[in-house]
Amino acid sequence: MSTLSPQPYKGTRDYYPAEKRIQNFIFNNWKRVVMRYGYEEYGAPMLEPLEVYAAKSGQELANEQTYTFTDRGGRIVAIRPEMTPSISRMVAARRQEMAYPARLFSIANFMRYERPQRGREREFWQLNVDIFGVEGAQPESEIISMGAEMLKVFGATDDMYSIKINNRKIINYMMAQYLGLDAVQSQLMIKLFDRKNKISTEDFRDQAIDIFGEAMAADGLTKISILLNATSMMDLPEEIRDNNAVKEVQELFVLLDAAGVKNAVFDITLMRGLDYYTGTVFEFFDNHPDNNRSLFGGGRYDGLVGLFGAEPISAVGMAPGLTMTELFLQTHNLLPKLPSTTEVYIAVLGDDMLPGATMLAAELRNEGVNTELDNTGRKLDKQIKTAVKKEIPFLVFVGEEELKTEIYSFKDTASSEEQKLSFERIVSTVKDRRRPHLDELDDLFE
Repeated sequence: MSTLSPQPYKGTRDYYPAEKRIQNFIFNNWKRVVMRYGYEEYGAPMLEPLEVYAAKSGQELANEQTYTFTDRGGRIVAIRPEMTPSISRMVAARRQEMAYPARLFSIANFMRYERPQRGREREFWQLNVDIFGVEGAQPESEIISMGAEMLKVFGATDDMYSIKINNRKIINYMMAQYLGLDAVQSQLMIKLFDRKNKISTEDFRDQAIDIFGEAMAADGLTKISILLNATSMMDLPEEIRDNNAVKEVQELFVLLDAAGVKNAVFDITLMRGLDYYTGTVFEFFDNHPDNNRSLFGGGRYDGLVGLFGAEPISAVGMAPGLTMTELFLQTHNLLPKLPSTTEVYIAVLGDDMLPGATMLAAELRNEGVNTELDNTGRKLDKQIKTAVKKEIPFLVFVGEEELKTEIYSFKDTASSEEQKLSFERIVSTVKDRRRPHLDELDDLFE
């Protein structure tokens, strides 16, 4: 029998305690922000019928990237590659009963079959934030402002990232009227623009020529050059500038400015490849040269709920991912050192002391102190090494003298400083330690 590999499935990650602390730190800060805005948490199944994604997410996602299988009832189901179709289905199921605006969020894992690379995995975790039932630019402003606040709670400043904004109505007009493309050509060109920063200039040009066809290529490439050189809405060709959707984008910028979001820019080349977007689309980009890429994005998708047999409803959402957020924090040195969630390690000086040490551990836990008790009977030096290796901040030694006097040897594992403390002083010292680390640790103790 061959030996099984200890490695996880390709494109997935194991989360040992140190990695899990980082994951929880990010998740809990996300939750802190969205709940401030009045968003409520929901959950959805990991499996959905494949047609839920094929209908509107796009054929590439449904056919090439989705893990699918036929269940025992003969139904073709998919492991969710994203959440937007699921939450749209849920809203459609209770379209009449829900109170609007409906502000909803979830943190969940997803799977896509694609080539693993830096920042991209086959199993990934992301926050999904959506608001249903509000027209106009206000919900886009709220969602984008929330995304900016999420980065700021981690310590990010405006110069570290930028927010690129476009509108699918402008894109559709640009493709059909300005570039003169038919429906098939338009979809191909949107996909090409979406890959613009991932391919060479020559490849972009050659693929654009193929889409235009020989007769339209020269004029089409000239028009694309004008678009690529536009740094603001005022630089756009007049026929695009006069589109009503431009006014929607302008209104959004006014609202963002009022909300204190100063690093948003208009980008005519931003596409967002998913087919269900119907209005504003946006992406947050890392400005650091070592990680100059999209962090997360979102947009308006008014038509998706209507696909499930309910009356259509306006919707705007975004989906920050765990891995890209972690890379952003690492790149900008914003990731704090997160110690063990266990605060006290009790080292037992002899087997006879174990009953008394067990009682002390129970009393500490009753006071809200996270406590690990060494019940192995090992020598003291090995118990100490275990506490240090686990990065537990404090050691409490329990021997015959300590149990008799109820004064315990208390050691800081980082500084090696040791003192004699009563039970009450141990509790207060541990809790005092939490205060300077509230941003990093508070959520870990909830």
